[in-house]
Amino acid sequence: MKKSFDATKKSKKGLLRRFISTAFIILLVAASIPVILNVYVVWYSSRYILTPEEYANKNVDCVMVMGAGVWEDGPSHMLEERLNRGIEVYNSSATDRLLMSGDHGRTEYDEVNVMKSFAIDSGAVPDEVFMDHAGFSTYESMYRARDVFEVDSLIIVTQKYHLYRAIYDARKLGLEAYGVAADGQYNYGIYTTTYNNFRESLARCKDIIWCIAKPEPTYLGEVIPISASGNLTDDENTAQY
Repeated sequence: MKKSFDATKKSKKGLLRRFISTAFIILLVAASIPVILNVYVVWYSSRYILTPEEYANKNVDCVMVMGAGVWEDGPSHMLEERLNRGIEVYNSSATDRLLMSGDHGRTEYDEVNVMKSFAIDSGAVPDEVFMDHAGFSTYESMYRARDVFEVDSLIIVTQKYHLYRAIYDARKLGLEAYGVAADGQYNYGIYTTTYNNFRESLARCKDIIWCIAKPEPTYLGEVIPISASGNLTDDENTAQY
């Protein structure tokens, strides 16, 4: 009787050990998937990030500057970095079109008009600066660049940690996309940098799924070719997104 009891006890312990081992393996695999996806996005996009010498020799439809936060008196430091670098690329021989893609979903919050005004104050021709008022996400910005602005090729400007995903999204949506990093003007500190990298690691996983499913963006609206006039995207000329 005692032997039977001991055998049952050993069997339960064996089952418990197998259960714990299996659960640990499942957790390990689940935890590794986001890491693998992030490594893949970075690896895939790295080859398309250009140096100043390289982007000057490109011939693309436009430079897309990705939106970021704005303050009451102008662009945030992060957005200012992007705008300055985007204007540098615009002033090269790569293109004569700027596409400002950001959030203007509310009357009281407007990234793209701040971006266009900054570019014009920096010497850009108003007619050559387009605004995408409904660039609510990186994925939506690339989708709308293709379908609303009829862009086939572009150079994307944003900070490097974000650039990998932007290039990935654009290329998976069929665009000939390259990137130029907009880093170095400001030091954001370890807290902001860590937060941005963590948030971006999650966003890369999400966008991989979106680039497979290819949902339509929040808004599409009428076509405004990038070869037309940028003034068509001014507020008074834009009936819809």
